[in-house]
Amino acid sequence: MGLKPDFQGWVTKANVRCADGRTILPNAFKDDDGVTVPLMWGHQHDSPENVLGHVLLENRADGVYGYGFFNNTELAETAKELVHHGDIKSMSIYANRLKQNKATGAVHHGRIREVSLVLAGANPKALIENQILAHGEESEEEAVIRFFEPIEDGEEISHSAEDHTTKVNEEEPKEDELHHEDKSEEGDDKSMADTNGKTIQDIYNEMTPEQQNVVAFMIGKALEDAGVDIQHSEEDDDYMKHNVFDVDDDTMIGGETLSHAEFMEIVDDAKHSGSLKQEFIAHGIENIDYLFPEAKNLDNPPQWIKRPDTWVQEVLGKVHHTPFSRIKSMFADITAEEARAKGYIKGKLKKEEVFTLLKRTTAPTTIYKKQKIDRDDVIDITDFDVIAWIKTEMRFMLDEEIARAILIGDGRLASSDDKIKEDCVRPVWKDHPLFTIRARVGVTATETADDKAKKFIRSCIKARKNYRGSGNPVLYTTEDMLTDILLLEDGIGRPLYDDVAKLATTLRVSKIVTVPVMEGQKRTMSGVTYTLLGLIVNLADYNVGADKGGAVNMFDDFDIDYNKMKYLIETRCSGAIVRPFSAIAIESYVTGADPEGDDDPETDSGIEPDDYNPNP
Repeated sequence: MGLKPDFQGWVTKANVRCADGRTILPNAFKDDDGVTVPLMWGHQHDSPENVLGHVLLENRADGVYGYGFFNNTELAETAKELVHHGDIKSMSIYANRLKQNKATGAVHHGRIREVSLVLAGANPKALIENQILAHGEESEEEAVIRFFEPIEDGEEISHSAEDHTTKVNEEEPKEDELHHEDKSEEGDDKSMADTNGKTIQDIYNEMTPEQQNVVAFMIGKALEDAGVDIQHSEEDDDYMKHNVFDVDDDTMIGGETLSHAEFMEIVDDAKHSGSLKQEFIAHGIENIDYLFPEAKNLDNPPQWIKRPDTWVQEVLGKVHHTPFSRIKSMFADITAEEARAKGYIKGKLKKEEVFTLLKRTTAPTTIYKKQKIDRDDVIDITDFDVIAWIKTEMRFMLDEEIARAILIGDGRLASSDDKIKEDCVRPVWKDHPLFTIRARVGVTATETADDKAKKFIRSCIKARKNYRGSGNPVLYTTEDMLTDILLLEDGIGRPLYDDVAKLATTLRVSKIVTVPVMEGQKRTMSGVTYTLLGLIVNLADYNVGADKGGAVNMFDDFDIDYNKMKYLIETRCSGAIVRPFSAIAIESYVTGADPEGDDDPETDSGIEPDDYNPNP
């Protein structure tokens, strides 16, 4: 049996010349015959509440006809009342992939993507509101097409999947024919009304199909236990399909007679107790949970519990990429005294300039993530595409690991087989002072968070003078450090920094990005433990290289012996800073523990050629 539409009418008419000279030709939207599209309110897409239902499209010789079905949302109910009352009479379609002849203005092809109810006066012609201007003899556009004609109350329709033809049923079964075929006195007794005017049949009809099936099964099973013979049709030999209200009044459940009056007593008691379930249990009906719907899963597919990852794309999107993975960096250090230009005294020997060449080479390494799942599970999980779900997780976890290795390293022990080699993907934090300036903040155990935040700001600003990187860098820091700085107040309780943008200006950085994996990062050098507070760097000075075939790739395989579907995502790349003094690492240490013994923020940016290690 077909569904009854709430309204119907023309969504667009053919051979109607528009005010701008365009004409919709017959069958321009023939590909949309039998297609269901969303029913919207005024083409508004800013809220799911604007989806009122759906429209079934039917291509006809003189245009496209539509059958509208409202959903049960509050806005849809309001729209339905406006339509049935005659307050709304206009429909509008949104179509794209429009093809038209510029010379004649004839639109001969397009696809309808949605139908909307619109507030507009009656207009015998169609109106095309272009969103993209046409160019050339043949153009492809998208447009909102409105046709202002009354929309009619719906009739029952059916749709054939074989010929994609929508047909309107001329007649519709009457309510009495559907549910009240028995007009005898016995049937009248079955239609007994409760205090709200509802009959037993009405209450049954309000149940979901699953609830009706369970009620039928329970009553049928009780009848069998009581020795009552139940006839089954050849096509349906279980109790699920029977209407429980087609049995006689002397139907017995559990050996006791349950009359309609008793059933209504249960309903009345439920009105006072507030629990229909408890009243059924009180009357001795077991497994009453079957009558109530199961919990619905709101998260399909399941949501990921993960760290905030906006910083990941911030890192990967800013690094410089090359189509080769082996990177050699060479520099000439002309900061030494011997490299300076010299004055000449007549008769004296002119001395040659002396400067040092520095170089290092960075080779690639492989970073991967592997996953497997039993094929039986893949087949059994029908609610969502589990393979696409798993591959999504593999990609963003790989991206996070690469971004982490670039900034601070993967954090694994050097002896671990899973460690990403730090001489292949060189962490900004741990790189040699030729590339990463070390700005250190001395703190004591008694200092407050405000004291530490002020020292951090001072250290960032003072270290900025040694920065030689490209453009205006970015500060990567922890959420705790950023929060402590924003909580700083002046002498009368006003915030020192109203927002993050003002703080960034003070620190002379373009923006501030919080990185969750930087929390609590420590390292020990020369017996002193340093805690990472932040990194100032323009990642355009950090090069990530991958040879052809070494970019991110996904591989699928099937283990026929163990029925496992296996997936591997991997990349082979290298990474390193390629510009000297292009990063600043701000670290804290316990006062008195620093080898220099300086309580003030201390910056290490000097390079001794003999000390330079290309693989720190």
